[in-house]
Amino acid sequence: MKCLVTGAAGFIGSHLVEELLAAGHVVAGLDDFSTGREQNLAAVASHRDLRMVRGSVLDRQVVDELTAGADCVFHLAAAVGAFVIRDKTLESLQTNIHGTENVVAAASRNGARLLLASTSEIYGKNMTIGLREDDDRIIGSPLRSRWSYAEAKAIDESLVDAYMRERGLRAVIVRLFNTVGPRQSGRYGMVLPRFVRQALAGEPLTVFGTGEQIRCFCHVSDVAPALIRLACTDRASGRAVNLGSSEQVSIGELARRVIAATGSSSDIEHASYLDAYGPGYEDMQRRVPDCALAGELVGFRATRTLDEIIRSVIADQQSALAATAAG
Repeated sequence: MKCLVTGAAGFIGSHLVEELLAAGHVVAGLDDFSTGREQNLAAVASHRDLRMVRGSVLDRQVVDELTAGADCVFHLAAAVGAFVIRDKTLESLQTNIHGTENVVAAASRNGARLLLASTSEIYGKNMTIGLREDDDRIIGSPLRSRWSYAEAKAIDESLVDAYMRERGLRAVIVRLFNTVGPRQSGRYGMVLPRFVRQALAGEPLTVFGTGEQIRCFCHVSDVAPALIRLACTDRASGRAVNLGSSEQVSIGELARRVIAATGSSSDIEHASYLDAYGPGYEDMQRRVPDCALAGELVGFRATRTLDEIIRSVIADQQSALAATAAG
């Protein structure tokens, strides 16, 4: 296939690019490098079948040019991370809504398949154990900045659905549940790499709220191949599909496991959401997916345990620290 990956230099995008190239596909990557990093693609930077373009999904002309001739478009570019959404809410809304509109319209005009990377944030405060794709959304006030990301991604999903029904677009929506692994940065609010960075530095691990919030973490190496299979599967077209792990852990327990795995002398300190994110932030106590549909469609299952995931993030950050010290 000829593929376009938006957000190609990001955490998930870079792993997806590597998977596509390894499978023999030709890839054009688009990234504005606001959160993506060139070093994420260092292993494939000189690959003959990769063309990287520095640009934004808000640039309709660039999006149109890269989509022309593409068989499949993987739309991963987005403003993500609690700190980014908090500090740049307006810019994030523009990227996540208007940027997606440009990509979806271009895929439709050019007859390309589309995979839209959406989010578990769609479900909001719904704390059902085993969230299914047809479960209701329970969202707080749109005047609380906490929910602006979920609202934008919901508009994205509605936009894709309308293009499928009215314009014949072939598309699948994938709702990602806490994808983690090497190359993920904690600078934008992602909890596991932030904990690992703090533990390796001997700093206290900062747990916001009670630490009793339940999450499930899935390794990017399980997610990236599933994205390709879902994009290429006719049975997935027109569907929203959860991707994640069902192994539950509290944030407090996650911090304790990171300390144990790093052998760190760090303590755990609690902080309020108000101090961390300012007014307008809310959290939900539990988010656990049911990924049976992904299993049925493409045989997906999360193969890596949480302890394996933690070790992979530790190894990645240790390698980065060693490279920095040597350079």
